Amino acid sequence: MCRALSPLPLLALLPLVAACPLAGDDEGEGEGEGEGEGEGEGEGEGEGEGEGDAGFGALTGPCGVLDDELTSATPSFHEGVAIDFGNDPYDDADLPRLTAGAQEIIADGNAGGSSVISEAIAFDVLARCEGATLIKTELEIEYTVTSTKITDFTIDVDGVVLAVNPVRTFVFPAGSPLTLDEATRRLEGKLDDVLISSANVAAADAWQKQIILVIAAEAAHVPLMRQAWDALDATTRHDTIVYVLLTEGDNAFLVQ
Repeated sequence: MCRALSPLPLLALLPLVAACPLAGDDEGEGEGEGEGEGEGEGEGEGEGEGEGDAGFGALTGPCGVLDDELTSATPSFHEGVAIDFGNDPYDDADLPRLTAGAQEIIADGNAGGSSVISEAIAFDVLARCEGATLIKTELEIEYTVTSTKITDFTIDVDGVVLAVNPVRTFVFPAGSPLTLDEATRRLEGKLDDVLISSANVAAADAWQKQIILVIAAEAAHVPLMRQAWDALDATTRHDTIVYVLLTEGDNAFLVQ
């Protein structure tokens, strides 16, 4: 895209099930704002299985997977996290169920296109599952040139500044298969954009690495994206993190 306590009760000492954290936002919103936006939200450290009840959509799969990859000079590919919307596609009434950062992404908008909701969902998952906090949205990030590829938003995970670029695997008309060539084209295009935006971002907004968050429309798309990734050369992959999110249930709103 072109152109941003009180003492614990005795029962609390019983073993707890690990869950994904629901992180709040930076930029004056406070680190705890994202917490308590739904019933049953976890207070874990981002490890273990995804939180099924918190926020919008039920998360399953491993959370807290971004560790050494945050600062490593080598690329990495992560899959296994899924979000199930059931028969409840996102609409305006669901806005309060999103983390504060996801709400800000929707409020600020983007540089064009139909991707703002998918960008908000992408951040929401990173906040709930990896403890991410929002730094800047797409239109807030500054660049050193007026014409450049840009990133969708920046986040902080464990003190590391990362840029995030979602890419969707939906195919039209609906029900058409995703080919390996098309999967490669989409992934390679985003990776090329990552190199350009990283070269042109202003120093004050610079990030350490970029994440391409693949929003997979169906389960069959996940191994295709992995196959496409494995075939790319080292220069194209650079040090990028690819984070695959499988979307299940009524997910058509992600392309509207």
